Amino acid sequence: MSKVIILGGGVAGMSAAHELIERGFEVEVYDRNVRYVGGKARSIWYEGPEDQPPYANPLPGEHGFRFFPGFYRHVTDTMKRIPFQNGKSVYTNLVPTSRIMIARYGLKPIVTTASFPRDLSDLELMLHDLFQGADSGLTHEEEKFFAKRVWQLMTSSNARRQNDYERLGWWEYLEADRFSATYRSLLVEGLTRTLVAAKAETASTKTGGDIFLQLLYCMLDPTVNTDRVLNGPTNDRWLTPWLDYLKSKGVKYFLGHEVTSISMDASGKQIQSATIVDHLSGNGQTIEVSGDYFILATPVERAAPLLSPEMIKADRTLAFIQQLAPSVSWMNGIQYYLNVEVPVNHGHVICCNTAWAVTCISQIQFWSGYDLKDKGNGEVRGLLSVDISDWFTPGQFTTTKAAKDCSREEVAEEVWAQLKASLNVEGVEILRDDMRIDFYLDRDIRPEQLADAPVGAPLQQAIADSRFKRAFDQRLLSIQNTNGLCNVEPLLVNNVNTWDLRPSADCQIPNLFFAADYVKTNTDLATMEGANEAARRAVNALIQKSGANQPLCKVWNLKEPLLYRPLKWYDHYRWSKGLAWSAEIPAWLKLGMLFWLIFCLVVFVFEWLFSRLKK
Repeated sequence: MSKVIILGGGVAGMSAAHELIERGFEVEVYDRNVRYVGGKARSIWYEGPEDQPPYANPLPGEHGFRFFPGFYRHVTDTMKRIPFQNGKSVYTNLVPTSRIMIARYGLKPIVTTASFPRDLSDLELMLHDLFQGADSGLTHEEEKFFAKRVWQLMTSSNARRQNDYERLGWWEYLEADRFSATYRSLLVEGLTRTLVAAKAETASTKTGGDIFLQLLYCMLDPTVNTDRVLNGPTNDRWLTPWLDYLKSKGVKYFLGHEVTSISMDASGKQIQSATIVDHLSGNGQTIEVSGDYFILATPVERAAPLLSPEMIKADRTLAFIQQLAPSVSWMNGIQYYLNVEVPVNHGHVICCNTAWAVTCISQIQFWSGYDLKDKGNGEVRGLLSVDISDWFTPGQFTTTKAAKDCSREEVAEEVWAQLKASLNVEGVEILRDDMRIDFYLDRDIRPEQLADAPVGAPLQQAIADSRFKRAFDQRLLSIQNTNGLCNVEPLLVNNVNTWDLRPSADCQIPNLFFAADYVKTNTDLATMEGANEAARRAVNALIQKSGANQPLCKVWNLKEPLLYRPLKWYDHYRWSKGLAWSAEIPAWLKLGMLFWLIFCLVVFVFEWLFSRLKK
């Protein structure tokens, strides 16, 4: 069977390896991280402050907290095929949250159910919001306008979304300048900054609208858990069992091996080899790897420099990847280790007024059977995991600098202050300074002097690495005092007019394929789901070109209610005639919708009965 070289060992690379090894291909994966697999999805072991002896039992930390929305289908399908303990799969390690909290400075938080009501407390909370209303601070005009814009998204045709909304910013679509600061923080900036690290002014309405609708449809579906998290550290509950499974099936996995260039053969039509630097060799040894097929599964900012003039000559469209590469931003995590468990909320908390677009979750409440008592200094009982999505806006409390211009300690102090201002309201003190024991800020956020150090290496190891020692010798003393931070693993953001810059999984170089979250997918978002779908598309293209007699990977569309199909069809008709979307529904369509509603109810009943019979 053909040999496939996978360059990059994040979720995309591991997903491609999974699908290929189960279809009999010979697979090698080369990952630049020297210690962990899974790319941005990884968790880490925090061994304590750099200037102190390491903990005997390290604490769990993360690049950023993980959550698995109910509309995810690709990555969860893969999880169902990864063995775990006692004959289970890692999919069984997903547990649902029950509440979403929107925290605000000086105001009582807005709390709602994360999914369709499943018990009396859920129903009571929903009825309270319906009949008494949450104190959102929005005007009636703002609520009405936003509802109309959501309805427009729900009933717009796919063609209008792809062609019109891709070129329209989320800020412009929601007419943010017309309304209040509350409207902007809750409804305009909340989704883009907090969930996808994008600026509302430049984020694509197609992407933002599609994801917003998916979350909304999940909340309205009683069969779906809108928000799920793992019941323990990501490596323990998912990535390490996944790596073990891949190796057991025959995948050769090389950590600390970074691709630095890709070479074409003499004909200039196919990939011949890839040059790899072995960071674990101690002297930066370089090796050449070759195979029948190559899958480039690195992030877009890493992929772009690998595209040589010869590769672009073979496929001119690859030059668009280099134009896409700057469309990245920072979204990284910080964990606070506390001496008490502070549940805060049974789910995620969106701190909507924070300058640095902070979202948090208290994780231990979901980690059944996981004991922190023997980890760290022995005093840690709680773990508050935080994502920071805006590193470019001035701070509000302990600093006026942007996060990127702060030291790591200054970032920790300002984020903690923003959390306290969001959660300690109306006389209720949820967070106190005396709760804090330590913090871990993602090591991808590092002093600029360490920008080229191997990913996954502790700070002291990175400094000692012989490949970078010369540069460190000159500036070593300034590292601890620098105020300049860099991010070695930023996140792709879907800005307006970038869809056409993104490649398909296939290209005109017959033995090269792309599997990463910047590939064109139905998911259309830099997520684990998008990476997994891209990998499936790459494997499908490879199977077709290789002529292998193997089944194709399953690829799903985004799920939308059958009920709205006639309205979307009507909007497609209007779009094809050059007409704008209209809220007015013709009388003949209203009549047709009555019959369509009956049909949808019949379909729903049959699907429900079928699901019950399967159980």
